[in-house]
Formats: sequence, C-alpha cells, structure tokens
Amino acid sequence: MKKVYLTKIEKYLPNQAVSNDEMEGYLGLVNGNESKSRGLVLRSNQIKTRYYALDKAGNPTHNNAQLAALAIRKLFSGKIKLENIDLLTAGTSSPDSLQPAHALMVHGELGGPNIEVMSAHGTCNSAMLSLKYAFMSILSEQANTAVCAGSEAFSSWMQARNFDAEIDQRKAIEENPYIAFEKDFLRWMLSDGAAAVLLQDKPNDGALSLKIEWIDIKSYANELETCMYAGGIKSKDGSFKGWRELSSETQNRQSVFSLKQDTRLLQKQVTSTGIRLLLDIIKKRDFDIESVDYFLPHISSMFFKDEIRQQFLKNGVDIPDEKWFLNLTKVGNVGAASAFLMLEELFNSGQLHAGERILVMVPESARFSHTYMLLTVV
Repeated sequence: MKKVYLTKIEKYLPNQAVSNDEMEGYLGLVNGNESKSRGLVLRSNQIKTRYYALDKAGNPTHNNAQLAALAIRKLFSGKIKLENIDLLTAGTSSPDSLQPAHALMVHGELGGPNIEVMSAHGTCNSAMLSLKYAFMSILSEQANTAVCAGSEAFSSWMQARNFDAEIDQRKAIEENPYIAFEKDFLRWMLSDGAAAVLLQDKPNDGALSLKIEWIDIKSYANELETCMYAGGIKSKDGSFKGWRELSSETQNRQSVFSLKQDTRLLQKQVTSTGIRLLLDIIKKRDFDIESVDYFLPHISSMFFKDEIRQQFLKNGVDIPDEKWFLNLTKVGNVGAASAFLMLEELFNSGQLHAGERILVMVPESARFSHTYMLLTVV
C-alpha cells in the first residue's frame, strides 16, 4: 500500500484574540446578569485568550463553512492547487445547519472542481474521523491528494439570546433565574477557528513532511451514557430523548438545542477511557511510548493535564512534561479543530527534525470515543 504524508498544515483564526474580561461583551448577559460560573470555569481551564467569529456587537463575521474554507485556501499557495484535489473531508461539532452535511457546505464555499466529499458527524473526534477517511483513501489508492479540515463556530451558539425563551419561562417561578451550569459551563470553554491539512502520497521535496504511521479510534458508547449533547434532554437515569420526541414548547422552554455538558461524568470517565485505549494500542502495536518526542493531547481544560499525567503514570506510561505540546491557553478549546491547530503550530515552528515522532490524542466526551495518531517527521 501507499504511504501517506501531511505535507502542509494551515489555520484560520477569526478577528482578534478575545481576553477573559471581554468574553461577556461578545456573548452577552443572560437575563442581564453576569454569569455565576464564569470565574470558576476560567480558573479551572486556564484559557487566557480565544477567538470568536463575532464582532464586538455580537454580530457573526463568519459561519463555520467559511472558516474552514479560509483555512483550506491557504494550503494552495504552492504547487498544489484546488484543481489538484481528489477528496475533501471535514469535521465539526458546530455545523451551520442540520442538513446539508458540513463538508458539502465547505465545498460550496470553496468552489473548484467536482470531487468526492465526505463529512464526519460528531464532536471533537469528527475531524480525526475525517482525517482517517482521507488517510485510508490514499492508502487504498482511491485518491492521491486530499484535504481535511476541522473547524468550529461555537460563539454564535453560545450567545445569551439563545437562552431568552428558557429564561422567560423560568421568570414565572424564579425571581432571578440563571441558566443551568451544564449549559453555562460551555460558554466559557469553547472557541472558534479552523485548521486544514493537505495529504499526499509523496512527501515534500526539500521540506519536512509528517508521515502518518497509524490512526486508531475506539468508542466506549456501549458502556457509558451521554456526556455532551445538543438537541435533546438527558434524564437522571442517563436515558436520552431527542428533539423530535419533544414538543416545540418543551424545546424552547428547556433550550433543548443548546450545547450541554455533564461535568461530573466528564471528570470521572474521560481520562480513564483514554488510558484504556492507549494501553490497548501499546499492546496491539508493540508501541514504545518512550520513542515519542512530542505528545499533543487535545484537552478541554488545563485541569485535565495533571489528571491525564497521573492516570498515565499509574498505568506505567511516562510521557515527561517537556514532551507535551499544548496551545489551549492561547487559542482556546476549538473542539474538532484543536488537534489540527496544535499540529499546525508545531509543524510550522521550525523546531521539528527528521525522525522525530509525534503522538496525537483526541478524546471526545459526547459519548466517549478516543483517537490516537502517530506521525513521523520525514
């Protein structure tokens, strides 16, 4: 089979960096009140700046498909042109619409030739699923050149106006209502942006490339209940009811289409399932973890860095701090784009050398699935 290389990685972060003090100016005040949980969440995640596809008045400046297309277009500054692409894949947690599929909307923004397009549905893992499709397409000689994008446009989803109907309902029984922590939590966690990778069956000539050794993905949804969700209601017993089973009145009253996180379940399960998959990979692939030079974990909060480190050590996996490469505190949690944004920064940093190995980890808390990818610098 062919070998597959990442030969170029680019990003697009909209507008200017937004500080912690500026966030509510962009997202708005729910019921005119400052968030009770904002300070607590920001202290825990340690994010200092992030990017929003909004102007200072809260008006959208880009949609999700536009962000992805802007990152992809930056890939075509050299010999490779849009007309040379055989396949486009894309993943996101925050598509602009339920239908058409996100990657088709990205293709519509890009224009160019008629090509195969694949969109992976999901949250943080959606871009990695899309990347694996592109990887396998080149391996199996179905394509020679592919583009994969990860992008998010969370900010307009997190604006206070999206909770007005719920607050209006709750005012009837509460003097000063606030939205529940499971919804407010994510308003201070998530950011906008996009990154795109160019995949080819040959490495760069005269410049470094990243050879994909393998991409392993596993779901634990057969064991664990829903953790992060939108478009439904989760009951105390863990069961889930989707929006089509709910009346329009219930959908509005409970902000059913808002993004929510069961934080207690997240803290309990996300690191334990991640280490289970890594241990499986080490055994299955006879993988020497000490051979890794850079570890790029997608984490939603710096809180999880120590949690993951301790879980690794407890299971005999030692990845020293100096091998960890993170940019969460600068760009924020950009969901499906986060792993690509770390790769973009490292790849274009000038610090990589041939022969070095990069291990990428992407956990998805929606219903707990995980990806590990190994790359070699060539």
